[in-house]
This record gives sequence, structure tokens and C-alpha cells, in this order.
Amino acid sequence: MAGIVWSEPALADLDAIADYVALESPAAASALVARIFHHVGQLADHPDSGSRPRELGGSRYRQIVEPPCRIFYRHDDRTVFIVHVMRTERLLRRERLIRE
Repeated sequence: MAGIVWSEPALADLDAIADYVALESPAAASALVARIFHHVGQLADHPDSGSRPRELGGSRYRQIVEPPCRIFYRHDDRTVFIVHVMRTERLLRRERLIRE
């Protein structure tokens, strides 16, 4: 079982998305955050379950999708590092993944 480590930028990304959703529905924002944390929690047992983002070719990064978000991560034998969260309709900028 791997540990899950959220980077500060990834938490800030999630917070900004939740704040935006909360403008229309605080309950929906809370539910979205709960779903994301639940989905990310499953990576502890299945770190290879995410797909490789097509924009990044054969990089070490993977993603899981919890609509309307994409959660980017990388992992080693003991730890899953959550590095970026973004809305699915946005374009991925490679530099967002290497800002840690």
C-alpha cells in the first residue's frame, strides 16, 4: 500500500475549483471534493490504475478523471504524489506538472 502525498499546488488547484463550483452550489462543491479524495484514496492500493495523459507521451505522470476534473500524479514504490488538478475542459500545460 502506497502513501498519498498532495503537493501544495495541487491542493490550491482543488481549492480554486471548489471555490468556483461553490459560487453556484456549496453542496456540489463539497460533494466534488469528497469524490476526488475518495478516488485519489484508491490509488494507495492501485497506483497504476490511472491512464497516461496523451499530451505527455510516455512520461512518468498518470491521471485519473473525476468529472469535471483531471487529477495528475506520479508514483514510486511507496508513495503517490498528487501534483496537479484541473478542469477537464482546460488545456494541460506541461509546466504545471513540474512546478513543485
